[in-house]
Amino acid sequence: MLARRLAHRIPVRVRHYWKLLATCVAVLLALVVTFSTVRVAPLVTSASDESGDRVSVDIAGTTDLFDATVAHTLRLTFRDKDYQELLEAYRTDGEKEYLEADLVVDGVNLPSVGLRLKGNSTLRSIAGGGGGRGGGFGGGSTINTAEPETMPWLIRFDQYVDGRRYQGHREIAVRVGGMGGGAAVLNEAVALNVLAAAGETTQRYAYSSFSVNGSPAVARLIVEHPDENFATSIGSGVLYKALAAGQFTDQGDDPTAYADDFKQINLKGSQDLQPVIDLVRWVNTSSDADFDAHLADHLDVASFARYAATQNLLLNFDDMAGPGRNYYLWYDLSSRRFRVVGWDYNLTFSGDASQDPHETVSMGGFGRGGGGQPGGGQPGAGQPDGGQAGFPGGFPGGGQLPDGMQPPGGGQNGGAPNGGGMRGGGGFGGHKLKERFLASSAYRPAYDQAYRELYQKIYGNGAALTAVDGLATVLGTIDGTDAKTEADQLRATIRQRTEALAASAVIAGS
Repeated sequence: MLARRLAHRIPVRVRHYWKLLATCVAVLLALVVTFSTVRVAPLVTSASDESGDRVSVDIAGTTDLFDATVAHTLRLTFRDKDYQELLEAYRTDGEKEYLEADLVVDGVNLPSVGLRLKGNSTLRSIAGGGGGRGGGFGGGSTINTAEPETMPWLIRFDQYVDGRRYQGHREIAVRVGGMGGGAAVLNEAVALNVLAAAGETTQRYAYSSFSVNGSPAVARLIVEHPDENFATSIGSGVLYKALAAGQFTDQGDDPTAYADDFKQINLKGSQDLQPVIDLVRWVNTSSDADFDAHLADHLDVASFARYAATQNLLLNFDDMAGPGRNYYLWYDLSSRRFRVVGWDYNLTFSGDASQDPHETVSMGGFGRGGGGQPGGGQPGAGQPDGGQAGFPGGFPGGGQLPDGMQPPGGGQNGGAPNGGGMRGGGGFGGHKLKERFLASSAYRPAYDQAYRELYQKIYGNGAALTAVDGLATVLGTIDGTDAKTEADQLRATIRQRTEALAASAVIAGS
């Protein structure tokens, strides 16, 4: 009787079709059992270029944040307890956790922004404990955890307020002083300036008077972080970040195998990593004849020639082939081809100013050679104080190489020409795409032509020197900032580079 009474409480439609429902449940259970031990890789085949990110509020501000002709003001406030926990998390397990902070930008209040550490080798001194100055790349960084106003930061506007943007930006980077440049990172600002003036895709930037918890203000360079807004500014396509711990090697067709190599920035859900995987596998497996004949099917060759040329022109040791893997891949959804977008220019203007257009830009003169292949430059030749070539007094900041990092030709795959380098950025890098491109006689004319044109736009017309003067003037408006020595050293390097290249066969067109 009880069973019958309960049965009558079940809806009539369910009772009429109970056999069909039972069959469906049985099939579902069978599928669960069958596929529970099978890896299912998510595939996105849609050609849509719509982004799933929703913007709830976009704060206009009072001044264009990246108006580089004026100095901006950034004031951060956060609890010291949260800051100490952030540092401990990084020291303990390398996690870059966010803390909640209040930010004032050019007089505009932005409560509850997210703040986390930014960088990799830059943060080595923190990971090692202590918190004193030094560490980073060659000990050149000015990191001091007791002075958070000097630390490298990433500010995220929507970390605690969903959908919030500031002038369209989700994130901005606060660049650290030292490294390849001086305290004001004037070399990076000049690099960004001349790249933009030459029409290359790069990030916007500006100088700011920066303080934390009421500290005395210091001059800090803020740079547009390549987020969804940056991707949209390029066009209709997908932006992928190359990770510092990654590599550019064929790891099969499993997308999860490349999770440590690339991170997708925009259009998540409508696009995926497959185009990058296809590019990596083709570059690593194609014959020389196939590479020469079909590279243009995969890559915007003219754009890449300009990218490779600018890295040499600007003496950028740490580009896509450097230990930091500092580049993004942009996949154009219309042409179905890639472009390379540079990022992190704080090691520009730091090498040998006489370096030839066909030599590999390298730190301190190590690894010089033609066609993208490591060569055998002599470290320290003609340098005072036993320094390394291209770095008076040694590497940037006068320190040593970071733990585990070997100069090209020494250690495991240091600067290996196969493009593998050491997993985790432990070697001096290398990149299969760049090396094959520079070693190919088929693409030498395109590279040389791009080099000549960009030389005129950066050095021949005086743009680089003009940029130094303008940016030094802006820095002079920030209280307590004296960038004269830094500017004078940079001007000297630029003059030397201009004169050395003017005499090269590439610039002469012979």
